[in-house]
Amino acid sequence: MESFKGHAYPDVLLSVLIETFSKFAEWLETAAIAPANKTSFWSLLFGAKPTRPAFDKQKAKTLADDLRKSVEELRVLLFSEDNLAIEVKESAKTTAKEGSKLEASLSVKGIKAGVAADADRTSEDGQELTKKYTTTKLNHLHRHILDYQRLFRQMSALSAGDAFLFLDDLYHIRRRDQAQVIDYFHRIGKGNHLWIKIGTIRHRTQWYINGDPPIGAKIGDDIGEIDLDLTLERYSNTRGFLSKILDTFMNESGVVRSDILTDGAFDRLVLASGGVTRDFLGILRRSILIARERGDTARGPKVGVEDVNGAAGEYDSSKREELSRDTLDESQRLEDEFTRVGTFVRDYSNANVFLMDRDLPDSEMTPIEELVDLRLIHRVKTTLTVGDRPGKKFEAFMLDVSQYTASRKKRDLEIIEFWRPDATDSIRRTGLIYKEFDGKNVITKNMPRPH
Repeated sequence: MESFKGHAYPDVLLSVLIETFSKFAEWLETAAIAPANKTSFWSLLFGAKPTRPAFDKQKAKTLADDLRKSVEELRVLLFSEDNLAIEVKESAKTTAKEGSKLEASLSVKGIKAGVAADADRTSEDGQELTKKYTTTKLNHLHRHILDYQRLFRQMSALSAGDAFLFLDDLYHIRRRDQAQVIDYFHRIGKGNHLWIKIGTIRHRTQWYINGDPPIGAKIGDDIGEIDLDLTLERYSNTRGFLSKILDTFMNESGVVRSDILTDGAFDRLVLASGGVTRDFLGILRRSILIARERGDTARGPKVGVEDVNGAAGEYDSSKREELSRDTLDESQRLEDEFTRVGTFVRDYSNANVFLMDRDLPDSEMTPIEELVDLRLIHRVKTTLTVGDRPGKKFEAFMLDVSQYTASRKKRDLEIIEFWRPDATDSIRRTGLIYKEFDGKNVITKNMPRPH
């Protein structure tokens, strides 16, 4: 969906439909009709040949042609003006003609003279009808949804199975348009053998808009949610999973983990990655490069905690680029909130963990949740209490390791090992509360501590 970033609705929906139908048409023209004995074709794609025969070529061609026709119609619509006023004039004219002939003659002394004349009368009767109407792209989409449903039913009948559509990185299109796109494809697919999988960032996505009629799809009712990332909240599970990932890479390379990585370095890698696999591998790669460059110093030849800290600091630039790229015009708002959190952690609480009141309004929690999705802040505890805040519940978050290591290293910053069973009391402190709600006002603590 990144290709359609910045497209306005309904053009973004038209663009996605064009791409969808084009891909299915391409499949019908190639893989669907390729015989199983065309080993070079199948080996290139899957490394194996199919276990079922190819589809009926003529039926596949007919369906592909129908999809291509829809693509052309949608393409014309995409490049046309929306809300176009059209005026059509129709005229009808009838003509009636009446004729008569007049004759006169006179005879005088044998001389005869005559005069004749034709008289015609023509009448015309006409009327002009003017029709005015406005054509919109949405009207076209609504009127053709039955045609698009029929295409997928035909595809299912041809393949004796279901169709699958993957819409990845939905968060790249404008949030206000996301539910509209989901809604249209949900209506096409429901009951018509089309399964849809959507990849996105949770708190940068609007699945559903309540209204009359409602728009989009409800999580839990219409669609199911699968969380792909492990988090630091389930630290032991996350650590075990990343350990398996690392061992798989090491075994394929013929390397023993203990020969290149200290135990402390591995735990710091888990912490620095926030449990996200791609960040874990990215920081590991940079850690190895840093250890190679410094050589066999007093710290030894293995990758250590300081190497991981340095790699995490370098990796920050990648996350910042993602923040700017993935949040469009909202990036400044999130960067400002991230700066305030960093100031609180480094200059006020002097600890890597901070707390948020669970009674805070959504407007205060949403930026934090979005920063969690962007992997700049990590949730570590969903619910906990603080001693001198009876009756209130808080959530605990950790500022990303990159913000207090390497070039941003903060000496004497307390690293709370929240995953340890005996660490609960070290988190349940008033001094770690970043924002809380007193029933009327939001109280933010982000001023430096007095010396």
